[in-house]
Amino acid sequence: MTKVPIEVSARHVHVSREDLDILFGNGYELKPIKNLSQKGEYASEETVTIKTDKGEIGDVRILGPERKATQVEITKTDAYLLGVDPPIAECSSCAGEGGAEVTVVSPKGKVKKHCAIIAHRHIHLSPDESEKNNLKDGQLISVKVSGTRSVTFHDVLIRVDQSFVFHMHIDTDEANAVGIEKIGEGEIIK
Repeated sequence: MTKVPIEVSARHVHVSREDLDILFGNGYELKPIKNLSQKGEYASEETVTIKTDKGEIGDVRILGPERKATQVEITKTDAYLLGVDPPIAECSSCAGEGGAEVTVVSPKGKVKKHCAIIAHRHIHLSPDESEKNNLKDGQLISVKVSGTRSVTFHDVLIRVDQSFVFHMHIDTDEANAVGIEKIGEGEIIK
């Protein structure tokens, strides 16, 4: 069986150029503080507050680089706190529209959009890794995680792109249920 590294993806925001200008000023550039496992992606120094009429969550990290559309990725627990019902979606499928309405607030501005989702658990693969493991883009598979709180995740989405590095991403709610703090390992079951 194929083993896959599992990473925990905490709540975060991806921003468009247009919204970055509103939130931090025209021409503002994100300041990277830590590279992420996927090529070219990083955690930035900048954080924002996510607000609704029913609640707010502060210090939400912006991930770079800029995207075509702003997207807020939260957990189901965050959704309860904010009083919203976001869709479970592929990370790029409804960026900027189709998500739950939230307001992204910074010290210099705010943006209100239907852009909050719960990210579909997924595995990033390059075309070579995809072929090697006989997995196809868009396929749904299962991944078994062993340990004291073992579980099998079903409906794990396969995402294939030349830039991707072989890792599975789950959110903090899913990681807490299994007992993974930052990095774990799973076994792919087809």
